[in-house]
Amino acid sequence: MSMNTAPNAERVHIGIFGKRNAGKSSLINAMTGQDLAIVSNIAGTTTDPVSKAMELLPLGPVVMIDTPGLDDIGALGAQRVRKAMQVMNKCDLAVVVVDASEGLTDAHTDLLARLKAKNIPHLIAMNKCDLLDAVPADTEHMRYVSAAAGTGIYALKEAIAHLVPTGDNGRRIIADLLQPNDFVVLVVPIDSAAPKGRLILPQQQTIRDILEAGATAIVCQDTELKATLKKLGQPPRMVVTDSQAFRRVSADTPDDVPLTSFSILFARYKGRLDSAVRGVTALRQLQDGDTVLISEGCTHHRQCDDIGTVKLPKWIEDYTGKSLHFEFTSGGAFPENLSPYQLIVHCGGCMLNEREMKSRIAYAEDEGVPMTNYGILISYINGILPRAVKPLGLEL
Repeated sequence: MSMNTAPNAERVHIGIFGKRNAGKSSLINAMTGQDLAIVSNIAGTTTDPVSKAMELLPLGPVVMIDTPGLDDIGALGAQRVRKAMQVMNKCDLAVVVVDASEGLTDAHTDLLARLKAKNIPHLIAMNKCDLLDAVPADTEHMRYVSAAAGTGIYALKEAIAHLVPTGDNGRRIIADLLQPNDFVVLVVPIDSAAPKGRLILPQQQTIRDILEAGATAIVCQDTELKATLKKLGQPPRMVVTDSQAFRRVSADTPDDVPLTSFSILFARYKGRLDSAVRGVTALRQLQDGDTVLISEGCTHHRQCDDIGTVKLPKWIEDYTGKSLHFEFTSGGAFPENLSPYQLIVHCGGCMLNEREMKSRIAYAEDEGVPMTNYGILISYINGILPRAVKPLGLEL
């Protein structure tokens, strides 16, 4: 990832929904002025949700998600429709594309009801308006456009931009915990699992947030922490560590210095910290043969000592003393059926936007499946969870 590129998880996610041949892909191309989506007169050209990161003026950096048609047919078509519906879990707003010559149908009515139930801001784009004898006036929630002729595209983009809430929503990774001129020590182990030549996204974003608070970020490895703290000459405002180094970093950090991890910061930033802390206590109830789902929001090359598929299962079995079954998901994959699981352990979610992360948390709660976070689990099994969440205002 370029340091100059807005991370996809921090971009506004715009879902484009509609029936086959309504012109969803053509509308994306018209709004961006680029041939980004494949266009064809054959119904069902878009067979899977396709995400494209781009700049959409006057909105700025966005992710446009082109979806399969809502009226796709057959067993395979039903799976495609289900995939389209799942896109709602990550949408900050939606554009419902309707063939203006056909008008709204029951499929659109059902879609609009789903969007309303999920509190997703949305607009209706009545496409192919150039085929109408007379074009009705736009309304607050409906715009008449023609992707082919370019009619109404600018007004549609302006309307989309106005759907996005204005102002700061108050979410910060760490800046709200700091004062100007504070020192924050970030512990970043460089091992076989560390990406060559770069820091991972949570580390990058935390450094940026520290700088925006007017504070100073000091980065070191876990092996250098003791010497770094000694050379500072004064206690830092906080130490933030990679969760895998929690045990060593906790031992090397004086008790009066607040300590947490990148993963726990992101549990607060992207989800619900209190829910994840409650969820970790399910470790004590696990029995032989229970299934634990370990879910990551990104996809990456697995190392021999990968945290998700190797280290966490070992640590969990060592802590519980139980023989457990583990399943794994990554990227956009998350099970539709959570009933087989007695616990879900999720990464910090830096590659997922806030809506998708909170959607996963809410779904697990609705299904009665405890869900926690990498950093919270690691600090819990090392007996330092109260210390790790105290800097974030949570007393245990």
